[in-house]
Amino acid sequence: MEKPKRTVIRKLLKESGREQFGQLVHVKGWVRTKRGNKNIAFIAVNDGTIIHNIQVVAEVRNFDENLLKQINTGACIAVTGTLVESPGQEQPVEIQAVEIEMLGFADPETFPLQKKGHSLEFLREIAHLRPRTNTFGAILRIRHAMAFAIHKFFNDIGFYYIHSPIITGSDAEGAGAMFHVTAMDIDNPPRTTEGKVDYTQDFFGKETNLTVSGQLEAELAALALSGVYTFGPTFRAENSNTPRHLAEFWMIEPEMAFYDIRDNMDLAEEFLKYLIRYALDHCMDDLEFLNKMYDNELIDRLKQILDNPFERLSYTKAIEILMASGQDFEFPVDWGLDLQSEHERYLVEKHFGKPVILTDYPKEIKAFYMKQNEDGKTVRAMDVLFPKIGEIIGGSQREEVYDRLLQRIHELGIPEKDVWWYLETRKYGTTVHSGFGLGFERLVLFVTGMSNIRDVIPFPRTPQNAEF
Repeated sequence: MEKPKRTVIRKLLKESGREQFGQLVHVKGWVRTKRGNKNIAFIAVNDGTIIHNIQVVAEVRNFDENLLKQINTGACIAVTGTLVESPGQEQPVEIQAVEIEMLGFADPETFPLQKKGHSLEFLREIAHLRPRTNTFGAILRIRHAMAFAIHKFFNDIGFYYIHSPIITGSDAEGAGAMFHVTAMDIDNPPRTTEGKVDYTQDFFGKETNLTVSGQLEAELAALALSGVYTFGPTFRAENSNTPRHLAEFWMIEPEMAFYDIRDNMDLAEEFLKYLIRYALDHCMDDLEFLNKMYDNELIDRLKQILDNPFERLSYTKAIEILMASGQDFEFPVDWGLDLQSEHERYLVEKHFGKPVILTDYPKEIKAFYMKQNEDGKTVRAMDVLFPKIGEIIGGSQREEVYDRLLQRIHELGIPEKDVWWYLETRKYGTTVHSGFGLGFERLVLFVTGMSNIRDVIPFPRTPQNAEF
């Protein structure tokens, strides 16, 4: 029998009509369940293209007994059969099997996904297999959709995608917690006469690290191309074992010439609403599954983001609201202190009941490159705060005045030799410009309703964990 070309299961379940009934189809996928009796077997097959399985109906008398015994959960099979209307409620079509081929066995005694209801903690221990579960299949499809939507959004508004370096000699955030990159023998590195490691003999001739941000390089491109964005991996060597931290994560960082802080806020709000609308329009099957299994307010919360303009207020006003709230916060609230997640979530979830954009933070708690306000105390920073997440975007209008930027660099003790190239952009054709950063995993965390960031990246990198 000549087999037809493989059809993905998503297409059969979503696009098949009555005109396809009776046609021979060919699918490949992994067995989720098998049930039946001595006369007939019902095999649920999933190929990852959609959360739903397609049911394969096999008359036992037409197949080798040993083959049917080997069709266990986790096995990979190819099925050729007739597409028919399903009498059940769970799927519109099913396949009456004519031929089944075993592509890959799965030992039922050792395959760890035999049973339903595994904890997310257990699944993190088998990250190489967890994409085969409904939960992680849904998350990975949504993650893909969000990545595609990000590129589409920026492409459609005329921005250019910039590949910023992963290996860098600068620390954009001043965080200090960076992964070092070296080609030297770490057990016996060359040293100077003072006994320090001599990085001039290293591969790049200087000390280098994995990047914490592509922002500074994106600024250079924005001052030539007007609107650009980066989308790539970033790294923080912080020993943080929390549901909100990863050592390796992805960042989207647009930079825009001729944008002031108001333009920046407008773009951030438009961007986030576009992404959430895209998820609701293109990922509803997966969202409905996650809404049912993990967070029954998920879809309503996503729709609520679209229905309300974001509240905009200053950091100073936010501090006043928090101090007058009567809440017993774990961390203190006072002007000049950075806001914690509990403070941000109170503003979003309790006080305003919608996303909030805070602006004009004290300059002492923000990065050197942010535009200084005339009061001498604050900078034109902005943070977008979301329910359940807290800060999802951080950004600012950048300081475009050379003398002010240089003064701030000196105040913070940043070596001028490390940022001379950044300073030069303020000497030659400087202009007002702004940008922000969106943590991709935080976006996916919000869109999926998951509670731990390790569950929205395929292979989480955290302290003491780089197994897969």
